[in-house]
Parts: sequence; structure tokens; C-alpha cells
Amino acid sequence: MSEHNRESDLQREITELETKSATAARLFDIRRIIGGLFVLYGVIVMIAGFTASDADIDKAEGVNINLWTGLGMLILGLLFLLWLWLRPTAPPPPDTVPADEDTSGN
Repeated sequence: MSEHNRESDLQREITELETKSATAARLFDIRRIIGGLFVLYGVIVMIAGFTASDADIDKAEGVNINLWTGLGMLILGLLFLLWLWLRPTAPPPPDTVPADEDTSGN
């Protein structure tokens, strides 16, 4: 009976670890990191564009380059986050052991 309990406890622990692993994989998806950074930097650069002086705009031949670059970065970051939302990371398939194999190591 105790052998069955140990196997049951081991199976439950494996299931919990697989769940934590899948959650960590989704949390550290590269699209989330890149998208978040582009959104953050885009907002910062857009603020710099809103507060640009006439002298700064004249240096860029009349174009408020910070405003346009920040807007582009913001849009790109939002596209990455939209991609993440529309196509979430699939959890990795669980490793299966055939029932006829002995997993006790004997």
C-alpha cells in the first residue's frame, strides 16, 4: 500500500512541477519582454517629442523625430503584445512513459 502512496505522491509532484514550468515559460515569453520594452521606450520617446523645443525640431529639418519614432516604437510594442495575446505559447507536451516500463530503477 505504501508503494502505491509513494507513486501517487510522485505523480502529484510531477504534475505540479509541469504546471509551474508551463507558467514560467509563458511568463518569460520573448514577445512579452520585447513588446513591453518597446511600449515603455516608445512612451518615453513620445514624451520627449511632446516636450521638444523649436530648436530641436529645426535640427531635424522641421520633423519632430522623437514624436514619430516614439509612435513607431509604441505601435511595434503593441503589435508584439497583440501577437502574444492572439497566439499564446502552447504548454510543452508532457513526457509520457509507457505503462509496461519499470520506472522504479530495478
